[in-house]
Amino acid sequence: MSQYHNCPCATQCALLSALESIGGKWKLPVLCSLAANGTSRYNELLHNVQGISNTMLSQTLKELERDHLVLRKVFPEVPLRVEYELSEHAKKLQPILLQLIQWKMGEATEAEK
Repeated sequence: MSQYHNCPCATQCALLSALESIGGKWKLPVLCSLAANGTSRYNELLHNVQGISNTMLSQTLKELERDHLVLRKVFPEVPLRVEYELSEHAKKLQPILLQLIQWKMGEATEAEK
């Protein structure tokens, strides 16, 4: 009998699910922009996230909203005003992301030794 076992969460791994929520090229830069700049309008995000296209920003915001990481507020004005902000759920990610940054910076520091 083998001493190796499958991951206990192989059918629905929470870690994989979390990585799907924040993975991809643009999700972290959008989340970072919202964390650094606070509530932002679409064009502000387009300007702050260097290199992102209209299509990718729109798609990324929809995915982040679907995953409850970004809140979209529509104001019934003419012209229509839409603002995006981090949800409370996304704010819980900030310390984890900071730890990842520190972990990666520690790797660079160790390489210099």
